[in-house]
Amino acid sequence: MLENRRYIIQIFFIFIGLVFLVRLFALQVADDTYRTKAERNILQRIVEYPFRGLIYDRNNELIVYNEPIYDLMVVPRDVQISDTTEFCKLFDITRDEFDENITRTKRYSRVKPSVFLKKISHEKYAKIQDQLYKFNGFYVNPRTVRKYSKPVLANELGYIGEISQSQLDKDTSGYRAGDYIGITGLEEYYEPRLRGERGVSYKMVNVQGIDKGSYKGGAIDTVSVPGQNLLTTLDLELQEYAEKLLAGKRGSVVAIEPSTGEILVMASAPSYDPNLLTGKNFGENFDIIKNDTTAPLFNRATMAQYPAGSIFKTVQALIALDEGVTTPTEQIYCDTLSIGDHAPPGYYDVKKGIAKSSNNYFYELMRRVVNREIDPNTYKDSEIGMDRWADGIRRFGFGQPTGIDIPGEENGLVPDASYYDRLYDNKPWKYSNVASLSIGQGELLVTPVQMANVAAIIANRGHYYKPHLVKGFEKDGKVELLQFEKKEPGKGKDYYPVVIDAMASVMAETAPRAIINDIEIIGKTGTAENGLKDETPDHSVFIAFAPRENPKIAIAVYVENSGYGGRAAACTASLLIEKHLRGYIKHGWWKREEYVLKGDFLDGKQN
Repeated sequence: MLENRRYIIQIFFIFIGLVFLVRLFALQVADDTYRTKAERNILQRIVEYPFRGLIYDRNNELIVYNEPIYDLMVVPRDVQISDTTEFCKLFDITRDEFDENITRTKRYSRVKPSVFLKKISHEKYAKIQDQLYKFNGFYVNPRTVRKYSKPVLANELGYIGEISQSQLDKDTSGYRAGDYIGITGLEEYYEPRLRGERGVSYKMVNVQGIDKGSYKGGAIDTVSVPGQNLLTTLDLELQEYAEKLLAGKRGSVVAIEPSTGEILVMASAPSYDPNLLTGKNFGENFDIIKNDTTAPLFNRATMAQYPAGSIFKTVQALIALDEGVTTPTEQIYCDTLSIGDHAPPGYYDVKKGIAKSSNNYFYELMRRVVNREIDPNTYKDSEIGMDRWADGIRRFGFGQPTGIDIPGEENGLVPDASYYDRLYDNKPWKYSNVASLSIGQGELLVTPVQMANVAAIIANRGHYYKPHLVKGFEKDGKVELLQFEKKEPGKGKDYYPVVIDAMASVMAETAPRAIINDIEIIGKTGTAENGLKDETPDHSVFIAFAPRENPKIAIAVYVENSGYGGRAAACTASLLIEKHLRGYIKHGWWKREEYVLKGDFLDGKQN
């Protein structure tokens, strides 16, 4: 009997041992979740997001930099909170928000870390970091958002945001959910240069989540690689001044350094403070800006398509001279019968035609190009002339993007014979149907950056470099500069001086308010039709460069619904020219700056 009891006891202990062995096997080998949890109590995988490249202006002034923020991460299975009210108060959230976030993260995974709260500011984190040890299962992941040194250049710089699922579906370059990506402007165009490369580090933590140091001394960590810095062509101080002058108006300014194609200023109004589209309030602010009826997200400098107005007469003169249908000195008699005109009847050559802005003179020049080989019975050969004219206009950069380095640039429109064939259902048409093109109206559409480029072409006496906002990249003290090819759009250069002489005469004729006594401005005014049939004023437009010799700035200004070009646009341009060349505004009896800032341009006077 005693022997039997001993065997029973032995069997019992053996059975208990087998139960423990089976359970231990299940915990340590068969069930991954327990092993994962045990390892997570020791190791914490931290994604190290790279510092995005900085953005500088042409004078090495910092425009865009990075500001640290923190994402609060959570592993739902590890969460232990003794006082939820204290947690919610610490992070400024409601109990409902807490419950929603916990539920969301659990749906993603109970054992994998995910974001509980995004974009905690550096200031906020400094106040709460000492309290995090109380809340098991939570830790912070540092990253950065963009900050802007000045409240300007919103559309040109663009903004960043989390990559969308549709972008992830198409991506082949290693983005992951939650990564930031450039969405518009330079941030989008130069995303591959700016983004950098992510890293990963492993830290040892105890069961309370307290950092106990690097795992294996960091031997298996990978270091994040910062992005490249952008060296832009922009003059931040001049940009600020341009946006100040455009405040309260709708329009744009594009200023180029003619000798390089470098953009000095690109301003669009209305605009917004780029700091609004960064940080925790991005979504709320974006909705406000997007729904603003003044369209501050619309970059008028590259996206707005306007009739060119009389500033286009400079290009018409160059095309006519290129095609050999006139000479710089030929006298052409013009009356006021062909097309409406402010200029008086009389004899006109290129210089007088531009200076007086004679509509009938340019009507005749374009007629000669279009009708040079006309068949009077069918007008068919006018199609040849029309296409020749359109090809000439396109050589000067119209009807196509300039190739400037921000997304979303519009083409404008250069109508040709096929366009009018479609417009008139393949029925005959003739020059009188398209004559409004001769004065920059009709179906012709241009963008401000295209017109600024024309001003640079004339300033250079017949050549240009592609307009661009970035001239190079910098990383670790090494600079990579971009190279741009010299382009010559016309067939000759001999006739540029007469066009320049004519533009110099324009200032006294139609833009006396914009004259600077000791700085010669070579310009052309224009009034572009707004396409409305009511009493809304037309657009004020102006192109110019200065000084005459060795020009440093070429500029185009459009101010919508502001009337004559010699007022709003010309005065804005002259102030920016003076600011760039002199470094300050020399105030005299005629207070141009006060006039432009006030914005009262419609007193009925032409000049």
